[in-house]
Amino acid sequence: MKMRINKLLDTAMIPNNGGELRFFQRNEEYSIEVVGISGELMSTAMHGSEEALAEMAINKLASKGSSRVLIGGLGMGFTLAAALKQLGPQGSVVVAELVPEVVKWNEGPMGERAGYPAKDPRATVVVGDVLEEIRKARNSFDTILLDTDNGPVGLTQATNNRLYSHRGLRSAYAALRPRGVLAVWSTDPDAPFTKRLELAGFRVEEVKVHAHRQKGTKHHLWFATRP
Repeated sequence: MKMRINKLLDTAMIPNNGGELRFFQRNEEYSIEVVGISGELMSTAMHGSEEALAEMAINKLASKGSSRVLIGGLGMGFTLAAALKQLGPQGSVVVAELVPEVVKWNEGPMGERAGYPAKDPRATVVVGDVLEEIRKARNSFDTILLDTDNGPVGLTQATNNRLYSHRGLRSAYAALRPRGVLAVWSTDPDAPFTKRLELAGFRVEEVKVHAHRQKGTKHHLWFATRP
């Protein structure tokens, strides 16, 4: 009989008073939780909607093999791994991760679950705010994938609301190349956010996908195309 593992491996503080992350091993899986918020923020056992975010966004691009991708949030690496799988040798991905310890956790045994995508030569991981990467870019990316926090309403990071504000969305619009796609992951739909995307100039499509491929809770994805 296998011994049950439920072990706290590490903790990390989220910048700007965002709270504390706790990194657990539970049997064969890993999870990250936020102190004071019920339930897991993310888990290696459930990542289908994160993969769908990358797959569906990149498949909308005309020349997906050589596309340049920006991802907000490394998480457990599944969005990055799915993006790299869609790209050819000439493609590239920049990942902005706010919490340096999350990058470290991906370098350890947890990273094996996604295939250690951060080690791929096409990937560059920077520690910092994805909004800063967006603001300094102009017509630079074919797609921007935002898998930060819990969606358009900041759960751990109130400053994430800047990213999803009208001004933040206009910055994303400017950072994309024509026909580029801004893809956003969320636990739930958000009608005001859909309206903000439209007001920022995007053509918007909304899709619900299972959290774990064909089963489990459904998550909400937006695909906003710059005309």
